[in-house]
Amino acid sequence: VKPLLRLHGAGLLKAAAHITGGGLPGNLPRVLPEGCGAVLQAGSWAVPAVFPWLARAGNVAEEEMLRVFNCGVGMAVVVAAEDADAAMVALAAAGEPALPIGRIEAGSGVRIEGRLPL
Repeated sequence: VKPLLRLHGAGLLKAAAHITGGGLPGNLPRVLPEGCGAVLQAGSWAVPAVFPWLARAGNVAEEEMLRVFNCGVGMAVVVAAEDADAAMVALAAAGEPALPIGRIEAGSGVRIEGRLPL
């Protein structure tokens, strides 16, 4: 909470989504305005080893893995593109590492470009 409060206090935070059951496709669109969708870059974040193991052991497709699990993204924050560097600095100063994983554009839902290492 404290790192997000730092972003909010600095006027950088546009939205935040806790990625729980429903994964990225089920949670991220809830915080976006109508007419906006998220485009995420597969490979831009580390996928913990447990997720590829689950995918193999359960013969679970990537789409289902993303729908059910967070696949390594526990919290997604939305900031203006021009504020991305400042937001990452503020989060790092609060002890929370952050990295860009995608962008917001016209559309709806979540689209993943590329394939996750599952």
